[in-house]
Amino acid sequence: MEVTKLKLFTEDFYKTLEDITPTAKVPVLMDGDATVWDSLAILEYVNEQYLQGRAWPSNSAERAKARAIASEMHSGFFDLRNELPMNIRARRKVDLTEGARKDIARIDAIWAEQAKLHPNGWLFGEWSIADAMYAPVALRFQTYGIELSEGAKAYQQKALASESLKQWLEEASQETDIVEEDEAGVEA
Repeated sequence: MEVTKLKLFTEDFYKTLEDITPTAKVPVLMDGDATVWDSLAILEYVNEQYLQGRAWPSNSAERAKARAIASEMHSGFFDLRNELPMNIRARRKVDLTEGARKDIARIDAIWAEQAKLHPNGWLFGEWSIADAMYAPVALRFQTYGIELSEGAKAYQQKALASESLKQWLEEASQETDIVEEDEAGVEA
């Protein structure tokens, strides 16, 4: 696997992306002749190409719910995204707006409900695309010290203990760039 590192929000960043994807945004996956942009589209592609469709629950009702929950993350929670930017290495405190508190409450409710239904820790029993969509949120909640209900906290801990997130955290710890836009709030 080859990763191209670009300094965010620079002329080179946008020019490089314009040459690869029509949206000039990340993420983008280039796999052989396929160029796939958009996080959910990338997850669907990987599921079909490499996971034999196993990244969604096999039960149709559970699969529909997993897709709804993943789509809710994909297309929503704007206040949370704006107020709690991705900043894996930091530990920060922010004053949340009512909108961000509502987003957090909804995510907490999703995680807690699924924890009751699937006590092994993943949202739908086995790891799924829904879990991939919420991995960045688990990290954001850790960065900003967000208080969660018992069930939601159990899910967050399961996600943070996964080998893939541990690898992500290890790689992030080696990053040296600071994105000023992502230095929200104050140091905790």
